[in-house]
Amino acid sequence: MQANNALRQHWISVLSHSDPASLAAKMVALNIDAEYDVIRPAETGLVQIQGRMGGTGERFFAGDATLTRAAVRLRCGTLGYSWVLGRDKPHAERCALLDALLQQPAHYQTLLETLITPLEADRTTRLAARQAEINTSRVDFFTLVRGDNA
Repeated sequence: MQANNALRQHWISVLSHSDPASLAAKMVALNIDAEYDVIRPAETGLVQIQGRMGGTGERFFAGDATLTRAAVRLRCGTLGYSWVLGRDKPHAERCALLDALLQQPAHYQTLLETLITPLEADRTTRLAARQAEINTSRVDFFTLVRGDNA
């Protein structure tokens, strides 16, 4: 099965944004244990973060972020890749393994339903909780206009 790019980008995003402990626990619960070779051992480095003022202006350098990447090959030859923010090397390797497994027709539907969908729901819940926390300290500024200066 050749996964289309948008679908693969989606599951790679879900995996890389997942909580490392939660992903490891779900893999144990699902008894995911595949034989694979490490093509690129998990390695940590820096990437430059760029931004655009208002999303459309000139690019500017916003800072650096730590990134860990890994690549694995299943015994059948399928390659899996991952890039995760931070320094968690086991998490990067787990994500690469799952990327490779999700490309296999035998594992795709099961992993999509039992792993990717719950991880995506977990992330949505975490983001909503964070947004609610931020909203409690939100301050709205406004300006009063005096009528006698006109």
